[in-house]
Amino acid sequence: MTQDEMIKIAECEYAHRERAFEPLLSFAKIVAAKEREACAKICDVLAYHPEFASDATKLAAMAIRARGQA
Repeated sequence: MTQDEMIKIAECEYAHRERAFEPLLSFAKIVAAKEREACAKICDVLAYHPEFASDATKLAAMAIRARGQA
């Protein structure tokens, strides 16, 4: 996620100030989702790297993505 994307999201969320903490929580959820996906993508790459390829790296990517579903 770029800095410009984060600023746009924050500006959009703060347009609705009637609920004090909801914009911050929404923003935090978006950032966390982007971070989880970035970590999962690293595991995806490692799953096909000859030195690190294993079921563990595939399972790690699945587990990271599953955290966003809970």
